[in-house]
Amino acid sequence: MTEWLEIGRIVAPQGLRGEVRIYPNSDFPERFIQPGKRWLRRSPAAEPETIELLAGRLVAGKDLYVVKLAGIGDRQQAEALRNAVLMVPASDRLPLEPGEFHVADLIGLRVIDQASQAAVGTIVNLFSAGHDLLEVALSESVDVAVSETAAPAHQPSSKPPRPPQPKTVLIPFVEAIVPVVNLEQGYVEIVPPAGLL
Repeated sequence: MTEWLEIGRIVAPQGLRGEVRIYPNSDFPERFIQPGKRWLRRSPAAEPETIELLAGRLVAGKDLYVVKLAGIGDRQQAEALRNAVLMVPASDRLPLEPGEFHVADLIGLRVIDQASQAAVGTIVNLFSAGHDLLEVALSESVDVAVSETAAPAHQPSSKPPRPPQPKTVLIPFVEAIVPVVNLEQGYVEIVPPAGLL
């Protein structure tokens, strides 16, 4: 079975001639600008289908690309692609600079405190916000300084109890805080500043 890399999501039509706006999930502009074969998955349950990217451009001042896809000639056809995902085969990974990583390789890595070698949690997501942030689902053994308010015990709750959700924390993905990324062994080491956890 082919593994796929999601490179962007179609968020809206652009104009009347079938162009679409794509929110990128890739740091490689050529994925949206260089013409060539891509794959389109119209829904999570659908099989990816081949589609030709004819042209693309970055929208100035926004983190969006406008692309023209073969066979999409008007706004109605473009609207039908809203929320579809643009993909490439995992084998089509572009080369990285030293210190760069593919997001898919980071998801699921164990997070270890470098000083104590204690398990902190698992990487569940990555966000770009000025600099990248790793979202880490904390291990149950990690003490987290959060204040929680609870309803007084004498007031019954009308809602059924929810199963406990793992607490998450955002960790800046910078070398000073995440000095070790070991993809082969499946972990990262962190040096958390005071108050981060």
